[in-house]
Parts: sequence; structure tokens; C-alpha cells
Amino acid sequence: MINKTVQVKIPVQGMTCVGCENHVIDALARAGASNIKADYHRGNATFEIEKGSIINAKRAINDIGYQVGEEAIDSEGKFFALNSEDGKYDLLIIGSGSAAFSAAIKAVEKGAKVAMVERGTIGGTCVNIGCVPSKTMLRAGEINYSSANNPFTGLNTKAEPVNMANLMEQKNELVQGMREQKYVDLIGEYGFDMIHGEASFMNEKTVIVNGKQYTANNFLISTGATPSIPDITGLSEVDYLTSTTALELKEVPKRLGIIGSGYIAMELGQLFNDLGAEVSLMQRSERLLKEYDQEISEAIDIALTKRGLKFIKSVTYKKVEQDGDIKKVHIEVNGKEQIIEVDQLLVATGRTPNTKSLNLKAAGVEVGTRGEVIVNNYLQTSNPHIYAAGDVTLGPQFVYVAAYEGGIVAENTLSSTKKKIDLRFVPGVTFTNPSIATVGLTEKKAKDQGYDVKRSVLSLDSVPRALVNRETDGVFKLVVDNKTQKILGAHVVAENAGDVIYSATLAVQFGLTVDDIRNTMAPYLTMNEGLKLAALTLDKDVSKLSCCAG
Repeated sequence: MINKTVQVKIPVQGMTCVGCENHVIDALARAGASNIKADYHRGNATFEIEKGSIINAKRAINDIGYQVGEEAIDSEGKFFALNSEDGKYDLLIIGSGSAAFSAAIKAVEKGAKVAMVERGTIGGTCVNIGCVPSKTMLRAGEINYSSANNPFTGLNTKAEPVNMANLMEQKNELVQGMREQKYVDLIGEYGFDMIHGEASFMNEKTVIVNGKQYTANNFLISTGATPSIPDITGLSEVDYLTSTTALELKEVPKRLGIIGSGYIAMELGQLFNDLGAEVSLMQRSERLLKEYDQEISEAIDIALTKRGLKFIKSVTYKKVEQDGDIKKVHIEVNGKEQIIEVDQLLVATGRTPNTKSLNLKAAGVEVGTRGEVIVNNYLQTSNPHIYAAGDVTLGPQFVYVAAYEGGIVAENTLSSTKKKIDLRFVPGVTFTNPSIATVGLTEKKAKDQGYDVKRSVLSLDSVPRALVNRETDGVFKLVVDNKTQKILGAHVVAENAGDVIYSATLAVQFGLTVDDIRNTMAPYLTMNEGLKLAALTLDKDVSKLSCCAG
């Protein structure tokens, strides 16, 4: 448990003389405080104490007949709540993922009494069934694919048959280790209560878990989301996979069909393609990633098609049926019916918030049409004492967004001032190869918002790093405000695009201009150099420049 000593100023009502001051000083000393001063004129006491004992200090003063206010202030001038009572929490968190742990850690550091409720495995989606397992398996797939398809003459490499069971065992060991280190071990380190079971609201101040009632002054709903299943005739009668169960397969399927082509579908599609499966992705829309600009969609479509993925677009799903071990997906494309036969069928059509079992109506919490918890800019629900963060709100579904939001909730529940969330500059990455990374406004969104836009589109065959890698399928795109020359958005399809996008995020968030980028020195033969070249491309032909020349 963290035992950091903090300096605290606490309001105390009822002191009328020096004798009262001495009573308060003695009570605080018994509670473990030191360097104590009490001032009946100002109605406060200052002292140093371990964070976890601040509530004990409040109780000690109350026990001798004085009244402590609802908030204290620390040495940094930050307010935090002091309204916890026996059997009552300052903050009760439902869920145990990134948003939950971020909120719990920050709240404990502020001296709050915190509980967390989890009905399943501690750690949430990312470490257990999302980011961590999928990315380690994607890396395995990349190595396997490169072994069979390296672009260099003179290298003799080949891929042997994949032992999927061994890969899964190694993946599970990694997941277990990271779960223990990044989540489970922190429970004891920070000293908040962990309650195992399913929480359901009894009223706006009380939840029931395993038949026992728990009350709190504030709640955080961070229950995440699970794969959503579309209403397609026959699908419920077929043994299909989700993003969770696909990462549990012990054998690589010969043919894999995927309903959907969003970022989850594309990552898992490439994973199994690289491990040796024949992969077909089916989607209703006419192009990939229709929320992105056309250049980005086209670049990733070309790149992944070259790697062997098959995209079937403008699909109308008619029905799905099981024929022995074979799954048959009946579709219609441009008026023509066809049947896609596969050995395994993966459904990857988005995610549904986990709210059904919470009895949110009893707490006065409103949800949207998809079951998502509706929040304001402070992450408050329709009940101002109940907050929500992470995937359960259907905001940007990234673990770092959930962690950021969890921290905001801790601030807002334990401080007198409220902090708004700011999600204008959230970078997004799809971990295909080449990967897709984006931040800020697309060209379309910038125009819709009234900007006079100019753009730069740089093919990857103009980026030296891509040339030496012999991997030139991809693109850099910058969206620029023609009036101010500020960079409004950056979009990249390239190897390691996720690493590149952090530089672009700084440029977009802090209002850098095209000249700011041009006047920096980009390390030669890095993919990050593509950002500078894209900036130069606005008014120069970079193919006519010498290496590193701007």
C-alpha cells in the first residue's frame, strides 16, 4: 500500500478558544498526524499525515465533538473530499479495466476510500482479451509471413507449419503476467477494496453485490463492452467466433470468413492470413474504413489485398447456415447472390456496452439506443453523482482514452472544481501491416467545419525508409488550414505508423504550422521523416530533392 505523507489543511467547525485548539491537536496526534497546528480564529487545522489515514483524522476530530467540513486542501492547493463514513465509500467503481484502475489509484492518492467491483477477470478488455493478446499474436503472424515472403533477393527464408497451440500458450503466459503486474498487484499496493461479484443498483446511492449492499457518495461505471452480434438469419444457430474466442483457437483454420471489416476485423483478418489462413472479409459499405479519407482507405485496401486478404464489399447478408463442419454465408453483391464457404466464421461488427445487468433505471442513469451510458463533458451521467468512462460510453475505444477518463472522474468526484474531458486530439492506430494511424480532422471533417483546406498526399515510395525496407505500399496525408498554415490532421498508412502518429499528435494538439514541421530536422531513414516530406510536398516535388534536403 502507498504510504505517502501529505500536508493537509482541514476546516474545523466548533472551535472557540485555545483549549479547543489543544483538543483538536491531541485528537489528530492520536490519529497519526504530525506537525499539527489548529487555529480557532480561522476555523481550520493543518498537519502532515499518511494519505491513507486522512479519513481517520476526520473521524478523530468528529469524535471529540467538533465538525469537519466536506473538503480539505492539500499543500498543492488541490481540494479533495472528506465525506466518507463507516461502511460508505467516497468512490465505488464498477468494472476493473483501465478506466477503473486509473480512477482508483488517483482517488486513493487523494485520501479517498475506494472500492472496486468486478464480476469476472480483473483487468478489463485490453490486457485480457484485447490489445495485449491480439498484438502479440499479430507480431507472431508478421514474423511468419515475412519468413515466407521476404522482399530481399539472396535471402532464403521459409515458414514452417504453425503450432497454434504453442503460440496460444505463450500468449496466455504474457497476458497472465501483465494482468498480475499492471492490475492485480496494484490492489494491495494502493489499498482499495476489491469486491468480486455482479453489481446492480438498488438506488442512486446503493449497489447490491452477492446479496450485500454497498453505499457510496459517488460511483464510476466502467464496465466496458462486448462483441455485438448482428441480426442475420441463421447466425444464432452457427458455431461462430468473436474477437474473444478467435484468440483461443488451437489450430489455424484453412478458410476464415469475417463478417465486418472495421479495425478489429482487419487486425484479426491479417493475423490469421499471416499464419496461413485464406481470409475473406465481408462488409456492407462500398469501401474500407469509410470514416477515413479516400486516400487512406485506398492505400490500406491495396496493401492488404497484396498480402492475400480478400475484401468483399457492398454485401447484403441473406442467411448463414452450418453444413457439417462448414459454415456457409449467403450474400448478395450488386444484385448477384453467392455463397462464401469457410471453416471458421468470425463476427466482428462492433461492440455493445455492458449495461444490461446494472439496473441503471433505479439509479436514474439514462442510456442511449445501443445501451451506452450517456455522459456530459464532465463524464457525469443523468445522475450527477454517478459517472461513466471507457467503452461503456461508446466514446473512442482505446485503452489510453479510458485511463484518461478514469483520471478525470477521480478529479471530478473528489474536488470542488470540475474538469472537462477533451477528446479533440485522440490518436488512433489499427495494427495491421502496414498499420493505419490518424489524429485530428480528416479533409472532409475540416471542410464541414468551415476550414479553407489544403492537403498534402505523399506516396510511401517517396519515403526513404520505405524504399530501403522494400515496403512502399502506403501514404502520408496532412490536412492544413490554408489561412493559418496550422496542421489540422495527419493520417498515415505505413509500417510503424503508430509510432509516427505521436509526433503528429503533438503537431496537431499544439497548433504547429507547416513551416514548423519543415524547419525541424527529421532523422534520415526513419518513418517519421515522412511527416516532414509530406509538409514539403505542399509546394515542392520531393522526388527532385536530395536526401535530407528541405
